[in-house]
Amino acid sequence: MRVPVSWLREHLELSEDVTTDDIVDAFVRLGVEVEGVEPVGRITGPLVIGRVVEIEELTQFKKPIRYCRVDVGTPTDLDGGEIDPTRPPTNGIICGAQNFREGDLVVVALPGAVLPGDFEISERKTYGHVSEGMICSARELGIGEDHSGILVLPPGTASPGDDAREVLALEDTVLELAPTPDLGHALSIRGLARELACAFDAPYGDPAHIDVPEGEGDAWPVTIEDPVGCRRFVLRRVTGLDAGAPTPWWIQRRLLLAGMRPISLAVDITNYVMLELGHPLHAFDTGSLQGGLVVRRAQPGEKLTTLDDVERTLDPDDVVIADDRGVISLAGVMGGASTEIRDDSTDVLLEAAHWDPAAISRTARRHNLFSEAAKRFERFTDPALCATAVEVAARLLRQYGDGSIRPGRTDEGQVEPAQSITMPINLPDQVAGVRFERGVTVRRLTQIGCKVSVGTGDDGTALVTAVPPSWRGDLEQPADLVEEVLRLEGYDTIPSVLPAAPAGRGLTAAQRRRRAVSRALAEAGYVEVIPFPFVSASVWDDLGLAEDDPRRRTVSVLNPLESDKDQLTTSLLPGLLETLQRNVARGFRDVALYHIGQVVLPGPEQSVAPDLRVDQRPAEEELAELERSVPDQPLHVAVVLAGERFRSGWWGEGENASWADAVQAARLVGDVSAVELDIEADAVMPWHPGRCARLSIDGRTVGHAGELHPKVVEKLGLPKRTAAMELNLDAIPVVEHRPAPSISPFPPVLLDVALIVDEKVPSAALAEALREAAGELVEDVSLFDVYSGEQVGEGKRSLAYKLRFRAPDRTLTVEEATKARDAAVAAVGERFGAVLRG
Repeated sequence: MRVPVSWLREHLELSEDVTTDDIVDAFVRLGVEVEGVEPVGRITGPLVIGRVVEIEELTQFKKPIRYCRVDVGTPTDLDGGEIDPTRPPTNGIICGAQNFREGDLVVVALPGAVLPGDFEISERKTYGHVSEGMICSARELGIGEDHSGILVLPPGTASPGDDAREVLALEDTVLELAPTPDLGHALSIRGLARELACAFDAPYGDPAHIDVPEGEGDAWPVTIEDPVGCRRFVLRRVTGLDAGAPTPWWIQRRLLLAGMRPISLAVDITNYVMLELGHPLHAFDTGSLQGGLVVRRAQPGEKLTTLDDVERTLDPDDVVIADDRGVISLAGVMGGASTEIRDDSTDVLLEAAHWDPAAISRTARRHNLFSEAAKRFERFTDPALCATAVEVAARLLRQYGDGSIRPGRTDEGQVEPAQSITMPINLPDQVAGVRFERGVTVRRLTQIGCKVSVGTGDDGTALVTAVPPSWRGDLEQPADLVEEVLRLEGYDTIPSVLPAAPAGRGLTAAQRRRRAVSRALAEAGYVEVIPFPFVSASVWDDLGLAEDDPRRRTVSVLNPLESDKDQLTTSLLPGLLETLQRNVARGFRDVALYHIGQVVLPGPEQSVAPDLRVDQRPAEEELAELERSVPDQPLHVAVVLAGERFRSGWWGEGENASWADAVQAARLVGDVSAVELDIEADAVMPWHPGRCARLSIDGRTVGHAGELHPKVVEKLGLPKRTAAMELNLDAIPVVEHRPAPSISPFPPVLLDVALIVDEKVPSAALAEALREAAGELVEDVSLFDVYSGEQVGEGKRSLAYKLRFRAPDRTLTVEEATKARDAAVAAVGERFGAVLRG
């Protein structure tokens, strides 16, 4: 929201010592974000008011060009002609704008003037004439963004030759503010000035404090059929209006500085009232109405052409205003084109209503129509301000449009008054951990408009009871009042005290393991990513999961960040694969990613969380039911790999990532966790049935690793042979593991053994059997060769292992190592039918 500082000061009694920087600092302390500070009127040199005396249309050029004679109060004629003494002093100026006519008052930058952006004005010959200055637009003067035409001042604003800086009151500063969504009252000069009054303890004049006369009958018949969507509806009628009358400059100036383009008197006045009081208004052309007005929900199939000339199909959830012909306004968002105020309109119906914020928010998002009115209504507007807002607008129309205010006023509906809130008077002190001065709580709550009384509870505790003002719909509970006291006192006054860390405490064993796993994967070349934990239901189809797969059973989110991703994920793979897709789409094909995070695994009959009261501590039974309603959320670790695991280069060919790398990542996690994972073949989607490994501990599955199924790779557009691993970290026992190197002073004995076994025998199972049978002397068993062919027979394969033997207390002899090896070979022969390869 763009706010001129001069407009704020109008409602405050601030001393001259308070600078714009002080105001900016005050807003920051109050929690109102200041996004920009923009000084205006930084113009040097001659800038005067001019009157257009004569316009010559130059039609010989491709675009419309005008040569204008402008009375600027100084006789100048650079075309070489003699000056007619009876002719007013004029300057010849070239201009391309078409929105002005002879007799209009304009702003002229004469030669020597420097406009914002260091744009210097000089005499120059162009389009066959000498241009002696420039007729300026609002953007060129730095007082707005409108550049569709030059700035035309209302008649009588000034005289030719007057200093435009003084006439336009250019010396000002505009603040770009972004109040938090809960501070809906701060989207107005009224609310912002009140905030500053609290910050500076300065006297404040409420612009809404006017005498509103009682209405004598209704201004127009109204029926509210939807009391939920509209709780109050007020109308005021102005007749005999000159809708084509110019908007006074002081209103135009404020609209321009606020970032709005002046349009017409009626529209400008409603926008001005909205900016100052914070309550949007709408003006209907009464002559275009047929019958009484009805406030209701839209009917299926109804359509409305809004003021932006877009025909919109309405939703049954939209709150609308209709007459006997049908819908004429999208309530709280934008009016309809059929009842728009025109230049020939003489009868105007001003409307101010209190709309349901949630309904307006849904409508604005549904139609992608985020108007200034909708922005305020969805943040709550003051329901007590409806009659005041239409009264202010009606009086301005009467003053500047020669209208007559009809005696009647329609005021339908009723808004319930705010409920009182009671809390201990020292609750802000307890929450902040600060002892505030006596009377701070009462003073601050009174400043924001609360009606405050102090009493004593049954136990002798001092209590304060506050009735929130009508414009603060966000104050509903004691915590809200505490926040206001702390906010106005200044969060910066609350000291930051770091609590002392008790001795003997620190990270738990599970936390240390998580960090160790993350560090190990990073050191192995994986890059950590943190995907969103939300997925769409279709992702499980993309991964090829069966309809009864338990991973499809998840928890839906009521307010998802993205409408199509409304489920909490049961696996880390969807988020990782989406990140991989994004990297591949941007040209990165050699990718290794990992993520450690929680997944949600609800049970087959997951209970629903109970609706607990907040005014007292829940009972033990309620807490137990709440705990049962929370689904299991184990910690998982997952990796995905694609492209080259080891890069190609001048040093030679690289190595593509494969299922073995995914399995090795699982082994790495097991090593860091001080457990040994059992690895065997499996067939589980989304992995390739022939390149999938089941990861287990003591027969219990804890994860899978391998190459993704070709159909999944094709469906997701991933590189071929993409591999992945996912492991339930919480399912792995936490072992207090502090690894230290064990260095033996004795030499090892290295022996090789090649065994012929059935091709279905897993190499890992064979290695584990060799290790067990070789006894304590074996230090390592590693596979170094796999062979299948005619020499070993059909259905067979040869597995060659390196065995390293070492004794901890002596030099091991070859005979001892050979004996242990032979025992191991005999054991696998009995268990797997393995025979030594000759």
